[in-house]
Amino acid sequence: MNKIYKSFYKSDIGYLDITATGDGIRSIEFSDLMPVNGFEVNHHIEKCLKQLHEYFKGRRKRFTVDLDLDGTTFQKRVWSELLVIPYGKTLTYLDIAMALGDMKSIRAVGTANGRNKIPIIIPCHRVIGTDGSLTGYAGGIWRKKWLLDHEKDYSSVEKQLELF
Repeated sequence: MNKIYKSFYKSDIGYLDITATGDGIRSIEFSDLMPVNGFEVNHHIEKCLKQLHEYFKGRRKRFTVDLDLDGTTFQKRVWSELLVIPYGKTLTYLDIAMALGDMKSIRAVGTANGRNKIPIIIPCHRVIGTDGSLTGYAGGIWRKKWLLDHEKDYSSVEKQLELF
């Protein structure tokens, strides 16, 4: 059994409870309350905290932290597809199913997307309904909208130039 490390990050969309093992980041959970116990960091959490800070400041478009994924083979395939969705862009559940080679797996893709334990880093917020709706998000639709708006805002050339 891998030791579990834990910390949190205070973001514009609430607290992010972060857990990691010696192999990488295991989970990020949204919370409206500041966590009060269980803080012990390792190098994966330190790197994650730094990259989350850069992301929320609009300076990071892609994460490079190691991940310790806990899921089925199919879920991991879906999560791998999520990782290639460009910053500031969205795809539909159908797009992901088709990328996996089976458009009939759209519901399974939705289920796997919902079981992603590492939101933001594995950008499940970038997946929307076929009709463009912001369907389901473990952190709440308002957080999904905030993340998409944040990325859209920092995708603009003007905003990128402001960072330097």
